[in-house]
Amino acid sequence: MRAVIAVAGMGTRFFPIAKTINKCMLPVLDQPVLAYAVADCVAAGVREIAIVTAAGESGRQIRHYFTEDRGMKNYFAARGWQNKYAPIARLHDQADFTFIEQPRDTGRYGTALPAILAADFIADQDFFLIAGDDLLLRTDGGSDLAHLAAARTAATAPGAIAAATVPGTDAHRYGILRPRHAANGHQILDDLLEKPTEYSASTAYINISRALLPAEAIAYFEKLAPAPNGEYQATDAITAFARDHDTLIHPVVGSYFDCGNTTGWLAANNAAAHAQGLAVPGLPS
Repeated sequence: MRAVIAVAGMGTRFFPIAKTINKCMLPVLDQPVLAYAVADCVAAGVREIAIVTAAGESGRQIRHYFTEDRGMKNYFAARGWQNKYAPIARLHDQADFTFIEQPRDTGRYGTALPAILAADFIADQDFFLIAGDDLLLRTDGGSDLAHLAAARTAATAPGAIAAATVPGTDAHRYGILRPRHAANGHQILDDLLEKPTEYSASTAYINISRALLPAEAIAYFEKLAPAPNGEYQATDAITAFARDHDTLIHPVVGSYFDCGNTTGWLAANNAAAHAQGLAVPGLPS
């Protein structure tokens, strides 16, 4: 399998800091948000990862972090600081990174573009498609992407999409994955409901921008028409693929945080701090 991680957004909810620092490079404790997604890919057995970046400074920062800086590595080693550099060194040792720059001046934008731009990288391989500013935090050492791949295999489904579970009363805040029950008892994607105003079930599966798809799914991305808001949306391509091919809905174990906004990013930091016994007195868990 390969992985495509999308981090080319403008990060408007984090402006003005996002002018210079990509939101996926903001830290959750001592690692950028993006590093957690990369670690999950590696834990799932992925060794080839394409990161689709924006042009300019934010893309340069991402390339620098995920490319070995031999001078810095030697500087740390000469001072006996290998342990400080070790988390970065492990990333470089465990995966090969390809960087794809998403242009801003084509007139097309949206979450579907990273998969389209990465078509040559994907080639004929199954691939994870991941939003790099979303975080799944686990304290048991497990990998939700590994579980997603195993669940897809067990269900003998061509595709799979990860889902967090929320109370049905919160469904109006999210994109909801509506399932249909397959004969073998698995939850198969029927449709995606964008922030439904009426939702009667007690719980809801929400889209968290993590999918595992076969290479042939790229055709559904490439023939997309823009949504009414002008965006080329990955969810539209995945939903179209699911109409023709069973796509498993798989609930995740990790706690989901949308680090693309300040509230989610702060909550992720606080949860990670509590998990490591580093909580700041007076802050809620």
